[in-house]
Parts: sequence; C-alpha cells; structure tokens
Amino acid sequence: MPATPDKPVLLYLVTEDWYFCSHRLPIARAARSAGWDVVVATRVGSHGDRIRREGFRLVPIGLRRRSLAPWREIAAIAGLLRLYRRERPELVHHVGSFAAAMTGVPAVVNALAGMGYVFTSTRLKARALRPFVKMAFRWLLDRSNSRVILQNPDDVAAMVDGTVAAERVALIRGSGVDTKAFAGTNEPDGMPVAVMVSRMLWDKGVGELVQAARLLRRRKVRLRVVLVGSPDPENPASIPEHQLRDWDRSGDVAWWGERSDIARIWAGSHIAVLPSYYGEGVPKSLLEAGASARPMLATNMSGCREIVVDGITGILVPPRDVAALADGLEALARDKSLRQRLGAAARELVEREFSEAKVVEQTMALYGAVRARAQ
Repeated sequence: MPATPDKPVLLYLVTEDWYFCSHRLPIARAARSAGWDVVVATRVGSHGDRIRREGFRLVPIGLRRRSLAPWREIAAIAGLLRLYRRERPELVHHVGSFAAAMTGVPAVVNALAGMGYVFTSTRLKARALRPFVKMAFRWLLDRSNSRVILQNPDDVAAMVDGTVAAERVALIRGSGVDTKAFAGTNEPDGMPVAVMVSRMLWDKGVGELVQAARLLRRRKVRLRVVLVGSPDPENPASIPEHQLRDWDRSGDVAWWGERSDIARIWAGSHIAVLPSYYGEGVPKSLLEAGASARPMLATNMSGCREIVVDGITGILVPPRDVAALADGLEALARDKSLRQRLGAAARELVEREFSEAKVVEQTMALYGAVRARAQ
C-alpha cells in the first residue's frame, strides 16, 4: 500500500504483529481517524492480514526479541534506518529506537509495558545486561523531542531515578480494555474454574501455580486450574511445550494453549489468577478479567497491584509463595459471595480507570503534545 499524500506519517514499531493487534490497534485506529497515515513495522506472523485489513501499511522487519547481543541485530537496525529515511515519519511510537535518533524523527513516543526480563529476572545474563540497558535508555529516551509512556507508578519512579527527566515521562495505566467486548457476566454454575491467561513463562509464576494446584488437590478443594497461552520461544524464560503437555496429562492443571476467544473464557470461569514476578506494566489479562467481573488473585508486584486492590477487587499474595497462592485460591473457590463482591468491584474499577476509550484519549493527547513541541 503506497503512502497517502499530504498526510503526516505515524509509524508504529513493535517486535511482534500479535502485540500490535493486542495493545496498539485501538490507538492506531484513532490516529487514522485523526488524519494520520499509519505505518506498522513489525515481525509478521499470523496477524499480518488483520493489520492490512485495517487499512494500515504493513512493513515486515527482522528484529527479534530473544537476541540480547546488539551486534547480532546490525542488519535489522540497518533496515530500520532505511525504513525511517524512506517513510520520513513525523511521529513514531515504539520502544526506544536507535533508528529514530539517527534519522532525525521530529517526535517520538516510547512505550514500555513493564520493565521486563532484563530488569526483573534474577538470571546472571539479565543482571549483567541491566547497567548497559539503563545506559541505552538514558541515551535513547531522555531526549527533548520524546516522551516515555509507562504503565504504573513504580516504573515511573524507577525511570526518573537518574535515567529520564520527569517531564519526559507520562503515566498511562495499561493498554486499555474494551468494556463492551468484555462485559460483566454472572459466573457459571458448577465447580469453580481458575484461569491464568498469559504467555507461558516461568517468570509469570506458572510453575508456582502448578504447585499450588497440586496442594489444593491434596486438600480436596473443588477447583479446576486452567492455563491459557502459548510458550514464547523469543523469551529466555519460556516454558517448553513438552512440560506444559506433561502438566496437562497429570491432571493437576489443564493447558488449553493459545486461544482467541478470551472473553468467552472469562465468561465461563470463576477466578482470574496471575502469580507473576515478571516486570509487568498493567497486565492486559487482568484488565480483561476485571472487565468481565471476575475476582483476581495476583502477586503483590508493580503492575498487578494497579488493578488488583487487595480485599477490594481481588487478593494479593507474595511472589513465589506457593502456600499463600494456594490459600488465596482456596478462599475464592469456597466463597461464592466473596467472588461476586470482588468481581463487581473489579468491573467498576476497570470502567472508571482502565477503559480502552480512556487510554486512547490519553495517548492521542500525548501525540498532540509531543508533536506540537517538535514543530
């Protein structure tokens, strides 16, 4: 699809096409309606046709998340330099890009959905890379023509602590949720079902959830625990598929793999669970569960506690604490009135503070502000 004459170009750079559809699509639609020529540069998997059907120009790229060695990405970065020079975007929305700095893009919005693997993992490789990534952030993000979107106050505090000037950081809490598509519904009859919707990563607490499910089986608690999501080979903490299949065969948990009917899954469930100790922004799965009026059980981590207010919308437990996780699940499994009360409050919170419309409005206002400053 050729460029649209006389329209300013807004370029979205994301590593995966599914992430654009999940987290950027409503904002891109609003930008198109506001007169932008929207270009999406991403690694194309199974969502390329959907992006094209939206009327956006799709540019495949080869940048990969798994590569933690910058020199392996030289060819991909060279391709981005050519792309930015060809498209000459007036505004880019991405995670801090060398290409934008080198090609003089007038206005830049950088979005970090949590601090991620390098900042939260205890693995030696992640800890060794951390100071270099912070140095890169300072160079890429702390620029007068750019703004950084973060999703929770903890990440804002970490970013402005010697990395990026406070006036260049914007707090927009999550990627929003369509409260019509994820409507509050009464829970179904039958045995309670607790669902975890997530990429299947060790750092998301999947292993701890499996251990908690085993503990609940020994206690003879009536509860079915379901994992929904696929491994992520681009992430070093990805759980092998054979391990997920082994857990499913054991009967301790059910693994349903990747699913697109998430609203239907929440409608058929009773509890949302996310025992993550990963660097979350505001987890989209919990936003969608809350919009569906489901009580939530999550770890007391940045991002999770933005949507899970302990005793109000759900239950918070310490990270990596299998016993506390099992106790929280048992409390919710045994008490329908508690589930209903927490679920109703979760729906109200999402409608008030985390709707897709609110996030789109805040992001479009930021686009306008950073663009005006660059002119």
